[in-house]
Amino acid sequence: MPRAFRTSTKLKLAYLAIAATDAALAGSSRPMAHRVRVLTKPLLMPALAGSLATSPRAAGSPLRTSTLVAQAFGWGGDVALLRHGTSAFAAGTGSFGVGHAAYISGFARHRAPAGSLLGATTPRIIAGLWAALTPPVAVGALRQDPRLGGAVIGYTGLLAAMAATSSRLNPELPASARRLTLAGAVLFMVSDGILGLRKFVLKNPPARLETAVMATYTASQFLLSEGAARASS
Repeated sequence: MPRAFRTSTKLKLAYLAIAATDAALAGSSRPMAHRVRVLTKPLLMPALAGSLATSPRAAGSPLRTSTLVAQAFGWGGDVALLRHGTSAFAAGTGSFGVGHAAYISGFARHRAPAGSLLGATTPRIIAGLWAALTPPVAVGALRQDPRLGGAVIGYTGLLAAMAATSSRLNPELPASARRLTLAGAVLFMVSDGILGLRKFVLKNPPARLETAVMATYTASQFLLSEGAARASS
C-alpha cells in the first residue's frame, strides 16, 4: 500500500476512534468525562480533514476543497460549543453555518444539469422535515433567549439547503459518492434535530441523548468526507 494511502487510512481510523470515545464521553454524567472532551472533541475535524487531504483517491475530487473548508469551520463550531452560554452557542452555530455554506457551494457547482430542487422528491421531503422541526425548536430557543430564535431559523435553513443540494449532484459523479454525500447531509439534519430538541424543547432530557447527537454528527461528517473522496470520476 502506498505511503499516502497508509497515512490517510491511519487518520481515518484515528477519527473513528476519537469519534466513538467523544460520543461516549458526551453522554456521561461524570464531570471528568466532560473535562476530557476538551482533548477529544477538538481532534475530530483535524483527523478527518487530514485523512481527506492525504487521500490519493480524493486528489481529483471536485468536492475536495469545499469539504475541507467545511471541515475547518466544523472544527471552529466544535471548539466553540465546548463552552456554555448564548455567546458560545451563537459562535458555534455561526461557524457551522459557514461550513454548510461551503458544502452548498461545492454541491451547487456540481449539480445535475437539468431539473430543479423543487421538482425533486428528496428536497421536498427535506423541506417537510425542516418545516416540522424548526418551529418548535425556534420557539424554544426564543423563550430561552430572544437573540436565539432568528439564529436557529437561519441556521436550520442553511442546513436544509445543504441537504437539498446534496441530493442533486451531477449523475456523472460516481454513484457511491452521491449516495454517501446525501446520507451524510441528511444525517447532519438528524443530528442537529436531536440537538435542538434536547437543548430547547425537552425538559430534563437524559444525558445519553448527547451521545446520540455526537454519534450522528461524527457519522455525518465522515460520510460527507467519504463522499468527497470518492467523487473523482
